[in-house]
Amino acid sequence: MVDAMVSFVLEQLISTALDEAKQQVRLVTGVGKEVEKLKRNFRAIQAVLVDAQRRQVKEESVRRWLDELKDESYDMEDVLDQWNTARLKLLIEGVDENALPPKTPVCSFLNLASCSGFKQIFLRRDIAKKIKEMNENLDEIARQKDMFSLSVIRSNEEKSERIPSTSLIDVSEVRGRDEEKNTLKSKLLCESSEQQNAVQVISLVGMGGIGKTTLAQFAYNNNDVINHFEKRIWVCVSDPFDEFRIAKAIIEALEGSTPSLGELNSLLERIYASIARKKFLLVLDDVWTEDYNKWETFQRCLKNGLRGSKILVTTRKMTVAQMMQSNDVILIRELSEQACWSLFEQLAFFGRPSSECEQLIEIGRKIVGKCKGLPLAAKTIGSLLRFKRSSRE
Repeated sequence: MVDAMVSFVLEQLISTALDEAKQQVRLVTGVGKEVEKLKRNFRAIQAVLVDAQRRQVKEESVRRWLDELKDESYDMEDVLDQWNTARLKLLIEGVDENALPPKTPVCSFLNLASCSGFKQIFLRRDIAKKIKEMNENLDEIARQKDMFSLSVIRSNEEKSERIPSTSLIDVSEVRGRDEEKNTLKSKLLCESSEQQNAVQVISLVGMGGIGKTTLAQFAYNNNDVINHFEKRIWVCVSDPFDEFRIAKAIIEALEGSTPSLGELNSLLERIYASIARKKFLLVLDDVWTEDYNKWETFQRCLKNGLRGSKILVTTRKMTVAQMMQSNDVILIRELSEQACWSLFEQLAFFGRPSSECEQLIEIGRKIVGKCKGLPLAAKTIGSLLRFKRSSRE
């Protein structure tokens, strides 16, 4: 649980800093170095969590260290929520970050604190102070990890436990995302004469667990999309970017069998021939590599498809979308709380009598609020709580 929490906070921290830079809204000025330091500390701690979680069973001091880290991660979540909310409000109200409120009769000394300009000044100082305090606390936690001689472990077991995605989906279980669904479907079916390239790349970008794969699955199985493309191919790419495995997966989807070819060039030539004069949809799910050389070899052979062919990419990183020269990028945001509740409710309350459900709604709502709009979090926690019978459990 702690490693998931640290990963989530780190992604949120990076996302918040990027959003602030992109929107040109500087709510918290002068804390760039503090934010960078926070990221370095979280990454250093994240690197030793596999070892720490193994050792906590026998070592109480390590267990207490993990508890401190968990508490600090919760605090960091709260600060990031405050930062995001305040930045959005500043963006809507259009308050100049450097400007003091105008000297009007309404903004007198007595009600100074209620004026929006001064409110923003107080708020940004408060957030900056909290970020600095977080860094001091995290500095100490990072120092303690060295006292325990925690090792950096790249767990092969964790990688093998990760289940590759498939194209299969139960559409009735999808919640929300109506706007994103319509936008994606429209882009997949679009065949503008202005398109320079025969094959277009569309990227879905968002943090882990936000629902990129589910959205891709929904589009892949849409009847209009099915009828629009002669061939549809789904490949879970993940990390590392294995050119041979990916090439064989594409050929298997196109031809129905896996080739025994041993050279990458032969595999790519086979793909090139198989997609000739065909309009195809290729989904590359969970792409991590930013190495253009790895992508370029595929890009060349995929250009042989018929005009109107599409490549749909899901990735956590905007740099990946840029590297793949995406024609369209769709940013996937958090689900609404109501949509998250619907996901959570169908799993956590499944098979319960209505009287029991009523008793658990209040605590359930609080749990969903902690999911921060992440559908994967709502589903995972909902499934874990399916067999809990009381709010105390």
